[in-house]
Amino acid sequence: MKFLIVGLGNAGNEYVHTRHNIGFDVVMAFVQKHGGIFKTGRHAYTAEVKWKGKNFICICPTTYMNLSGKAVKYWMDKGKIALENMFVVVDDIALPLDKLRVRPGGSDAGHNGLKSIHEELGTTEYPRLRFGIGNDYSKGHQSDFVLGKWKKEEEPMVKLKIEKAVETIETYAQQGLTAAMNAVNNKVFTL
Repeated sequence: MKFLIVGLGNAGNEYVHTRHNIGFDVVMAFVQKHGGIFKTGRHAYTAEVKWKGKNFICICPTTYMNLSGKAVKYWMDKGKIALENMFVVVDDIALPLDKLRVRPGGSDAGHNGLKSIHEELGTTEYPRLRFGIGNDYSKGHQSDFVLGKWKKEEEPMVKLKIEKAVETIETYAQQGLTAAMNAVNNKVFTL
């Protein structure tokens, strides 16, 4: 059984550990937990992980967010990975910081990374984990907010949710999408 785990974000030091790069941070934590090592591959940083009889191709696209679909399509085709075995981790301003949400598909909700994947794959029906980043910004400052670093007081919650997101990827791979949804969808995370 082979999976493609996709963390959405932007390559480049100026984007490291920003809200928009939480997909990178979650996938990197998953790879690190399971002893994988990232290398630079075509359109993405890539790592292969084996865990409990399953193979994971983990990617963090280097195409920039609005061209993420190019990397996703390339690695799906290369790995011959079924759509239902792809799991995308993405930041979500519509969810508060204390929430994670797993969905079997749905709209891009204005997210350029998901929009690019939809354009490349021709479908919105693939599993994804939405990582709530909140929407604590004033009108006209959404871009500054999502491309900004976490506030000091947010960091403990972010760390906890990264761990929970990694566990959610494991649940998805071991027990399926419904189990992953049941594990986090109605939870409010607290420290």
